[in-house]
Amino acid sequence: MKNLNKYFWCAAITALIIASLFLLVKIKTELKGYNRNFPASTITVSGEGKVFVKPDVAKVSVGITKNNIDFVVAQKEATEVINKTINFLKSKEVAEKDIKTTSYNISPQYDYIRGEQKFRGYEVSQNLEIKIRDLDKVGEILSGVAQSGANMVGSLRFEVDDMEKTKEEARNEAITEAKTKAKILSRQLGVRLKKITSYYESDGGFPGPVFYGAEALGKGGDFSVSPSIPSGENEIKINVSITYEIQ
Repeated sequence: MKNLNKYFWCAAITALIIASLFLLVKIKTELKGYNRNFPASTITVSGEGKVFVKPDVAKVSVGITKNNIDFVVAQKEATEVINKTINFLKSKEVAEKDIKTTSYNISPQYDYIRGEQKFRGYEVSQNLEIKIRDLDKVGEILSGVAQSGANMVGSLRFEVDDMEKTKEEARNEAITEAKTKAKILSRQLGVRLKKITSYYESDGGFPGPVFYGAEALGKGGDFSVSPSIPSGENEIKINVSITYEIQ
């Protein structure tokens, strides 16, 4: 029994010494920074790409609104104007696929007199979005749809039909600029670029719409003179941000 107790205490002391040594090595390792999970060092650079391109399509919103105490009459009058407008557009070689209804609403209208609601009639409205591919006809078409009876002709904007191709050009330019910045910055800092850890992209938006309402057409005036509508150029802008891991 005496020898057994002696063996037990020797084993316990040996285990304690081994555990102490292991703990001591672990503490020293931690103090020196070995095996510690530090986040990788990174740098972030940005780039901007711009492409100026002449638009090849125009988009315009056309609205028709009719009011009448009789719902059937209001709907009939609105339909007549829409049909007349669409026939005019087709006569100017606007394809059917480029004439899209964006909204159609029928709603009762009320007046409020001394706190009382009084029915005034029905309002029927329909809005179209028209894509004009022949930019030389833009002014003529704007005048023509107003003359056909449209109450609202507006939100004219010039766009590029194949926007993805143009965006790709701007993106390539932005990425090239960002990579060049990264190489210069790494030399200045004395670090080496490793893998890309993140990429972010945003477009700079597009030029605001050019509003062209009925008043610009000379409300009730002479529609025989079509306005001149220059399309100019669109600036397509892409901004990128690239983060590199460095060493």
